[in-house]
Amino acid sequence: MNWKDYNIPFNKPYQTGREASLIQEVYAQGKLSGNGAFTQRCQNFLENIIGSKKCLLTQSGTTALELMALLLDIKEGDEVILPSYTFVSTANAFALRGAKLVFVDTKKRVPVLDENIVEARIGPKTKAIIAVHYAGVACNMKALGNIARDNNIYLLEDAAQALGSFYYEKPLGSFGGLAAFSFHETKNISAGEGGCLMINDPRLVERAEILWEKGTDRAAFFRGEKTKYQWQDLGSSFLPSEITAAFLWGQLEDYETIQQGRRQAWDYYDNHLPDLLDIYQKPYVPKGTNHNGHGYYLFFKNKYDREDLRGYLGKRGILALAHYEPLHQSPYYLANFPAISLRRTEKFADCLLRLPLYNSISKEEQSRVIDAIGNWSNLQIKKLKSIQLP
Repeated sequence: MNWKDYNIPFNKPYQTGREASLIQEVYAQGKLSGNGAFTQRCQNFLENIIGSKKCLLTQSGTTALELMALLLDIKEGDEVILPSYTFVSTANAFALRGAKLVFVDTKKRVPVLDENIVEARIGPKTKAIIAVHYAGVACNMKALGNIARDNNIYLLEDAAQALGSFYYEKPLGSFGGLAAFSFHETKNISAGEGGCLMINDPRLVERAEILWEKGTDRAAFFRGEKTKYQWQDLGSSFLPSEITAAFLWGQLEDYETIQQGRRQAWDYYDNHLPDLLDIYQKPYVPKGTNHNGHGYYLFFKNKYDREDLRGYLGKRGILALAHYEPLHQSPYYLANFPAISLRRTEKFADCLLRLPLYNSISKEEQSRVIDAIGNWSNLQIKKLKSIQLP
């Protein structure tokens, strides 16, 4: 089936209804390139909610990660510790700088870095640990922060899915020296594409702005702090246009409403889906984590049930999706590095199924998804009982 054929899609980008008028305002002002008034509004807003020293809008979450790697002077031979269960951008940003990727397995019940095995992978060339918060659910940032501090290495956050999530009442994106967010159309807050880099280490603020502006001090020039701008460092064009920033501002104006709607949809699934531990587990949310409702998934005991339910839902017009394929099993990795085994990562890749979740999803639509899962589960329970009969 084509994705347009599904009655209940996996995702629908949320629109406030004001984005078009804000983009028209950009046209009227005649300032289309980046780092204008809307960029400043968005950056100030995001700095305030995260408590960051500096926010820089980027063209995507991917470019935010690439700016992060450039800012840390990652070079060939450096090592970074990261999960294999993540989007390829987390790895690409550092591999492009020549870093060796040291993949670490997930926790048993949550597909995030297992902090208990991170320290054993630290070596003399380790430059950073990259914490990826899955579906808005936090890594153990206290433990990872202690490990990074004790070993004098950077703790970074790939918080692409985690805007509006907290770890013990502190916003995700505020723990690492640097943190990347995404505003892709699948995220809670969207600009179609787009992202931002949060700079929490004050030592990195000035240089970050220079790298962000193509390696020049152009931003300082536009603020009237310099009479001219010059090439100061190696950088690139990381800025989004004012058109993207205007669209994003339309979303940020409704920030609380959007986040509340997403969390309510997540809670509806969690409150109405039964616990069927012989077949699947519902998401586990560790103590101290207050997540943003970015994604809801079921974690199956085996990949055959996962695929069977996915097909069952698809035939009923409901699009449910698996997620990441492990990066350590990818063609690129296997062509360049020795094969490794990460058992928990591989289990999540085989057995996790994401359900449709977006702001405009109705209770009726969610009930259809829940009823379909219930009907399928009843069939599975009957099969299990028949197998157990003498």
